[in-house]
Amino acid sequence: MPLVRIDLTTGRTPEQVRAVADAIHAAIVDQYGIPPRDRFQIVTEHPAQQIIAEDAGLGFERTEGVVMVQVFTQRGRSAEAKSALYAAVHERLVAVGVASEDVFIGYVENGPEDWSFGFGRAQYQTGELAVPSA
Repeated sequence: MPLVRIDLTTGRTPEQVRAVADAIHAAIVDQYGIPPRDRFQIVTEHPAQQIIAEDAGLGFERTEGVVMVQVFTQRGRSAEAKSALYAAVHERLVAVGVASEDVFIGYVENGPEDWSFGFGRAQYQTGELAVPSA
């Protein structure tokens, strides 16, 4: 049950923004086997000058169409599973028109004690929700 933040530049239609969000979610569902309705995304659009994403020394240029994805999820997945997710997100974003060089993904792990889905309770800790397996 990842929480996904999607930051992108303004200029896309509402349908294009939704296609980006849907593509990322579909990749997570496919790779991690989460239920389709286990979806928590925050999409924020920014003027181009408010996203600075250079190449980290890899020798390529990004366009103003950069999509920055932050995946917050429970620890325990292998490096191979994470790499497969990165590839799947990339593939699906390219399919909806995002350039390869414009896909940036950050991955943050935490534990079951770090989540509350409402009512001021940590539902994984109280047993109201089963802790997802990696």
